[in-house]
Amino acid sequence: MRLVTALRGIAQRFALPMLVLASAVMILLGKADALLFDRMRIAVADAVAPMMDVVSRPVKAVDDGVAYVKSLANIQSENVRLREENARLLRWQQTALNLNAENERLRELLKLSPDPAQSFVTARVVANSGGSWRFSVLVDAGQREGVERGQAAITGEGLVGRIAEVGERASQVVLLTDLNSHIPVLIESSRERAILAGDNSEQPRLLYLPARSQIRVGDRITTSGHGGIFPPGVPVGVVSSTDDGIVRIEPYAELSRLDFVRIVDYGLKGVLPKPIQPIVRTGKGKKGAPEAAEEAAR
Repeated sequence: MRLVTALRGIAQRFALPMLVLASAVMILLGKADALLFDRMRIAVADAVAPMMDVVSRPVKAVDDGVAYVKSLANIQSENVRLREENARLLRWQQTALNLNAENERLRELLKLSPDPAQSFVTARVVANSGGSWRFSVLVDAGQREGVERGQAAITGEGLVGRIAEVGERASQVVLLTDLNSHIPVLIESSRERAILAGDNSEQPRLLYLPARSQIRVGDRITTSGHGGIFPPGVPVGVVSSTDDGIVRIEPYAELSRLDFVRIVDYGLKGVLPKPIQPIVRTGKGKKGAPEAAEEAAR
């Protein structure tokens, strides 16, 4: 018994030095023959890999089972949501069909003239004009594409502005926020009419509202059709603030990030006056008809 205790004490006394010595020897051997240790490491990895694969399979099977159960729960909830959405869309479809039929009957009863045919051209925004036309953009469509002054420029969100000047290959669009922009609009909730006026800020103002207007933040604004420049019902924006009696509108279209616009011809040709044509001289020493008429008047 004493012998065993003595041997155990000797082993405990020399265990740490022996481990340190073995580590030092392995480090020296590793530096002396790195290729040998690489081969040993690869051999150990090859021997352990099958065992790790066997051990990992049950864990992977459990993970796959949990993922499958979760997917079943998600599919069930998604199925419920889609059923509710489908029922809601069917109700809206029925409502739309009823309204369309009623609209047709009312048109026949009133002998209402149909809206003019619409056509459009999609154009890329190529420049911001800057200067006094700071809140306008230049698009790469002009007379050769059928663009004319007064036509509406819109995006998928809503109205952007109107065509102010037209060239052969390019046109200038005055945005809703420009100081020169004045558009007749309608507050959809109350059917009140006003003028949407730009003031070179990001949110144009509403002018000429009725004295007892009950307009509220969030009210939807569309074109009214008055003046004949735009047809009624084109989305414009929503009321964003009514502070100090100043009603401002947040346009639906992101006017600072325009890439493409749709220039729409609503068939309202001839509403805006034609631009003044420059005087053309017919030759050296000769004057054109407008100039001659002016001098005759003098």
